[in-house]
Amino acid sequence: MKPVLLKDFRPKSLLNVPSHVPEKARFPVIDAHNHLFGELPAERLVEVMDAVGVRCWVNVTGNVTMPLVNNTYTIARREFRVFAENYIDRYPGRFAALTMSDFAQWDDPVLLRKGFVDDCIRHLEEDVALGARGLKVTKELGLKFQDRDGVLLAVDDPRLSPIWRCAGELGVPVLIHVSDPVAFFEPIDERNEHYLTLQEFPGWSFVDSPVSKAALLAQRNRMVAAHPGTTFILPHVANLPEDLASVSELLDANPNVVIDFSARIDELGRQPYTARDFLIRHQDRILFGLDMPVSVEAYRCYFRFLETRDEWFDYPDYIGRFGVYTRWKLFGLGLPDDVLRKIYHDNAARVIAGLPV
Repeated sequence: MKPVLLKDFRPKSLLNVPSHVPEKARFPVIDAHNHLFGELPAERLVEVMDAVGVRCWVNVTGNVTMPLVNNTYTIARREFRVFAENYIDRYPGRFAALTMSDFAQWDDPVLLRKGFVDDCIRHLEEDVALGARGLKVTKELGLKFQDRDGVLLAVDDPRLSPIWRCAGELGVPVLIHVSDPVAFFEPIDERNEHYLTLQEFPGWSFVDSPVSKAALLAQRNRMVAAHPGTTFILPHVANLPEDLASVSELLDANPNVVIDFSARIDELGRQPYTARDFLIRHQDRILFGLDMPVSVEAYRCYFRFLETRDEWFDYPDYIGRFGVYTRWKLFGLGLPDDVLRKIYHDNAARVIAGLPV
């Protein structure tokens, strides 16, 4: 028999354990973090939502479109009213959205052009008047955006402070994505736990970034601490699910911070004891979010993770595919009902004012 190299060893699991996949969530759900990937029609979204028990679906990038190009999603700016007219107005009570205001800028790295802050505030106020429920800022801040002198903008650059203050005064949260998984900042080799993902999407790597992940998170933490009157939603378990103790410290130190776990149940499900304790301890500060193309299967996997004590099951990757780049298997948390109600619905209804729930 030909020897099998360790790198090629992919054994078939013989484990036989029960499976409990919920058809619907145990309680009504607010998906507080998703995007309109590929212009999915409102009718199809509502069909999936009804099938799984999602009461309200929040498009956190309400003034952009995200078409699928070359197996990944691109972004182009458009008016907030397009989503409002085609989704929010057509299906009252089922949809809501945040706006990116003038942070929706990818074709030009120069962010702090003349008048940017005033324009951003004006457009934020206009979109809020149209129904926007918050401001979304992507990871380009800290990694790509520059000022007019070509200097990379720090997340906590004081010139942006009026925008964060304005959001607080308007009573809307700022959902800000800073950095990416720890492995995205490490060399792409066989020791990288995201090796297969980065092979498919090499543009997701920040191994050559002039700013480290630690420095980016430090900038963000200073920024949220400097604006206690503004609520900040830090997605993807504050972009540090690999270190829940640090995220817990951040939450303890900043009452104005909440988190979501969108697109990160893979990280939580490999540390089920620690993750369960974390979610129960911070049960009032955590929002449900999917952050991937919607499907019945993806939602049910999330519900299975939260509601059951199932062991050794698969999960969807960052673009919603099962069984493609599964790095490990998940273990369910079996959260108590009172915690589930908060995470599924009540926290988002409290944090994001004006949701139609």
